[in-house]
Amino acid sequence: MEFAKPEKEFQRLLDTIHSYQPNNTCEDVKKAYAIADEAHKDQHRVSGEPYIIHPLAVAQILAEMKIDTTTITASLLHDVVEDTALTLDDIKSQFGREVAFLVDGVTKLSRLDYRTKEDQQLNSMRKMFLAMAKDVRVVVIKLADRLHNMRTLRYMRSDKQKRIAQETLEIFAPLAHRLGIFNIKWELEDLSFRYLEPDKYYDLVDQMKQKRHVREEIVNEAIEVLRKALEESHIKFEINGRPKHFYSIYKKMKKDNRDLSQVYDLYAIRVIVDTVQDCYGVLGIVHSLWKPLPYRFKDYIAMPKPNNYQSLHTTVIGTRGQPVEIQIRTWEMHRVAEYGVAAHWRYKEGNANAGKNEFDEKMGWLRNLLEWQDTSNPKEFVNALKLDAFSDEVFVFSPRGDVIDLPQGSIPIDFAYRIHTEVGHHCVGAKINGKIVPLDYELKNGDIVEIITSKTGKPSLDWLKIVGSSESRSKIRSWFKKENREENILKGSDALERECKRLGHDWKELNKTSRLARVAKQMNAGSEDDLLAAVGYGGFAVNTVLIKLLELHKKDVQKEEKDHLAVLDKLKTHKPSKSGGSGILVKGESGLMVRLAKCCSPVPGDPIIGFITRGRGVSVHRADCPNVTHNQNDLDRLIDVEWDYDGQEKFDVNVEVTAYDRTGVIAEIMAALAEMKVSITSMNARVTDTKTVTLHMGLSIKDLAQLEFISTKIRRLKDVYSVQRFTGGSSQ
Repeated sequence: MEFAKPEKEFQRLLDTIHSYQPNNTCEDVKKAYAIADEAHKDQHRVSGEPYIIHPLAVAQILAEMKIDTTTITASLLHDVVEDTALTLDDIKSQFGREVAFLVDGVTKLSRLDYRTKEDQQLNSMRKMFLAMAKDVRVVVIKLADRLHNMRTLRYMRSDKQKRIAQETLEIFAPLAHRLGIFNIKWELEDLSFRYLEPDKYYDLVDQMKQKRHVREEIVNEAIEVLRKALEESHIKFEINGRPKHFYSIYKKMKKDNRDLSQVYDLYAIRVIVDTVQDCYGVLGIVHSLWKPLPYRFKDYIAMPKPNNYQSLHTTVIGTRGQPVEIQIRTWEMHRVAEYGVAAHWRYKEGNANAGKNEFDEKMGWLRNLLEWQDTSNPKEFVNALKLDAFSDEVFVFSPRGDVIDLPQGSIPIDFAYRIHTEVGHHCVGAKINGKIVPLDYELKNGDIVEIITSKTGKPSLDWLKIVGSSESRSKIRSWFKKENREENILKGSDALERECKRLGHDWKELNKTSRLARVAKQMNAGSEDDLLAAVGYGGFAVNTVLIKLLELHKKDVQKEEKDHLAVLDKLKTHKPSKSGGSGILVKGESGLMVRLAKCCSPVPGDPIIGFITRGRGVSVHRADCPNVTHNQNDLDRLIDVEWDYDGQEKFDVNVEVTAYDRTGVIAEIMAALAEMKVSITSMNARVTDTKTVTLHMGLSIKDLAQLEFISTKIRRLKDVYSVQRFTGGSSQ
């Protein structure tokens, strides 16, 4: 096999840089190439080609984006610290602090494992975004690195191809989209699609080839008609056809349940002009030539996307009666559309602060994300990231005309919290387009939102179930934690006393010798007051705390302790083991038969309690399961248990989904589960007279975090009212 020659590739890189920076001597680039070439001289890639080809290819991708030479220098050196004897101090002494910082950032990202081992993946993504907050060029280099790896993925094993393609589609392509680097985003998506769904990919390629001639004729005819009209108007322009990318066509077909023959806007016409005024002038000419389709006009110039994308989009009925999409933008808008945040460093050599304020404004979404999110909790951070930063957006207006972007599925409360935290806390109602609406109204593009506040208004715990943004959810939780502390302490204390009385226990007896403070320490809840406050605002279940108290009470009583041990001895099997084989560890005991109760189907992450059955070992229940009794007779049969599993097992859980009974709603729910690769073990559907369908589904999942993510995704589907755990089955 013949490989590319490094010397030729390096010369091509220099030629590309000189095409947009003709006076740049590229001394650092040349020096970086020489050092990288020497450092990697004995290394080869899986394909067999010299390793230096990879950093050269990454640098070439960046040069084609017309990025600064500092970034290109760092890209040539991005693997030397990890793979060779060269150190970061060596790079700092030869190239300066900035290049060393970029190389260090990329090296750290390269060490991250993005595989779907939940904690690792989540932590990795969090670190990536924190790196972006310091200097987004680190992630731009990483995206170019990933693009070249995807281009050469054919040399990898099939299982590795699928894993890398999956993480590319889930993490890197949305990241490129969010940064506005569409030329990388589209190629990453198409390459991932090719390896993940090869049959569908090549079938689509074949179909496109067969119908290409007809489509090109339609587009070319429209281009000629538009070209003549624009020449007559004396507007300086460039016009060309832009084919849609395979993955975007596939998504469109899948979303609308259409075949290729029903998708007409496979090609778009792009018109590039000099000024914003010319953009609207061209739009007027287009709409005078052809009839525009209703609801298909989008003005991203007046209302840019969060990644700063600007353009006019309109779909018209073309010369042959077929829909044709036309995009109109200026040259500057085109550069930003293609290169996103990378366009910020174009021509910025020697001026590190050029356009800094403007750029910081463009990256406001990232700053905002990092501000409100608790970065110490990677799961919460990345769940928020996937649902907010990577989700589709809805654009709404304030009464003053400010454009606010929110995650799809947001409600007026989300809008209120985006305006200001205090506006959210005091929100009591909302007007949409001048009409009063309920607070759970789902916002739509173009809505004018006015928030009604009251000095006496305050958040409700029910808001946590209906808000669409993780930002809002975080601020509501924070209010209940801090602002309402004294009230929460009282609420928590009352709730514990009430439940204690209901079960026939004496609260004073149960809580003597500071048992509650010991429980707080066990649960890492801080002080006794902190624990009571958490119970008050719903952070801990009443039953969970009560079970811990009962357990301490039991240990403090000598006679009950002896009875307890006697029962345990009878249950022991001949071959002691650490756990019962169900991912459960019985504290202080080995060799017990352990099984999960079907009535409440506990999963890792749920607070749990063991109940010693007669002759059938320990039955493990959720701590708040109503089938676990706490009366005096059964107290001796409760035992402390904890999760002890390696993350490989699957656990059954029952979920109840309530939705409007329209055609296709169940299919959409099933499709969402299939997309998340969740197995369905059972399903039962029931329809009421009110056109409401209730689905009882058994799902096979790995832990509580996955269940929460699944619930959030299904909850956001159209016409789905609620998703909640369903307690079904017997207590045995």
